[in-house]
Amino acid sequence: MKKRIQLPLQTADLIVGFMVWVILSSLLPFIKQDIAIPTDQVALVTAVPVILGSVLRVPLGYLTNLVGARTVFLASFAVLLVPVWLISEATSWQELIAGGVLLGVGGAVFSVGVTSLPKYYPRERHGFVNGVYGFGNMGTALTTWLAPLAAVAWDWRVAVKLYIVLLACAFVVNLALGDRDEPRVKTPLLQQMRTVAKDARLWLLSLFYFVTFGAFVALTVYLPNFLTSHYGLDGVTAGMLTSVFIVAAASVRILGGWLADRMDCLRLLAFVFGTLAAGAVVLAVAPGLPVYLAGIYLVSVACGIGNGVVFKLVPTYFMEQAGPANGLVSMWGGLGGFFPPLVLAASMAAFGSNVVGLAGFGLLSLVCLVGALVMRRKNLSGE
Repeated sequence: MKKRIQLPLQTADLIVGFMVWVILSSLLPFIKQDIAIPTDQVALVTAVPVILGSVLRVPLGYLTNLVGARTVFLASFAVLLVPVWLISEATSWQELIAGGVLLGVGGAVFSVGVTSLPKYYPRERHGFVNGVYGFGNMGTALTTWLAPLAAVAWDWRVAVKLYIVLLACAFVVNLALGDRDEPRVKTPLLQQMRTVAKDARLWLLSLFYFVTFGAFVALTVYLPNFLTSHYGLDGVTAGMLTSVFIVAAASVRILGGWLADRMDCLRLLAFVFGTLAAGAVVLAVAPGLPVYLAGIYLVSVACGIGNGVVFKLVPTYFMEQAGPANGLVSMWGGLGGFFPPLVLAASMAAFGSNVVGLAGFGLLSLVCLVGALVMRRKNLSGE
């Protein structure tokens, strides 16, 4: 029974982790009314949760193989109580950053499920399974939609404290339903790291995920503040529009995993990166909000499919080293979410427009397109 419930349970765990991960960016329009944040620090406040959320993915992936997903999720939810309380009581932007760094644990739990769940399913279903688990990205949509509503109804500090209840409930559910008997992999971390680090495919997959998941995370944290400051939308409307972006990406991720089980994964990725480059062009030339949103949702669909495809390929190539391989690829995906908000903010400050930053994203997408085609050619030729 517990084996069958692991996919829905761990998907729910990811939803909770990602809900907590984006508290700051979702509530920033309300927090700025109460706490003075220097203009040049706003992007940093929203980006810092991504740092720990990225680098912790490697050790959490390894620990999942060592002690099981149940233990790692329980520890993560307990740790997340600290930054949630700290942010709810913050009176300065420095305290927001301190709490934001620890919020990264919520994003780091992604590597737990992608390491644990393939153990329960045959290889030909790994794309779909990891796609369903990746639907947990929906957690960011729930927070960007619900947290502003809670802030309007009560107060942003009360809205943050509600996450303490959510984390406590998740802890109890995992205590009861988590699999104590999950198969363990006890190969030393350094030995596994040395093996995967020599494989060029790992670094190409890391680059691909840096772009696809990075764009998803970056726009999740960037959009609420950008839509309010640039287009004059209120915080609730900006949160709802950002939620649509997230829901589309999370839902299509399942489709991406399903397609990856049935089609040429690298050809799919080439299509994804071509679409992302086109999306960057639309965003750069958008004359108004409707066209801008069209570009955003085009990027959303491409990111969702790309994320699903990448995590079909990781366990396909690195099943024996799933912990560190999943951790490294997902770490680079998380880091991919850290830099774009800072680059876009710098582009806006220097040029009065984010066109330069978007051009860089479009070029990087084209580089990935070429990388996917080269990787496909080498696979087909047996190199």
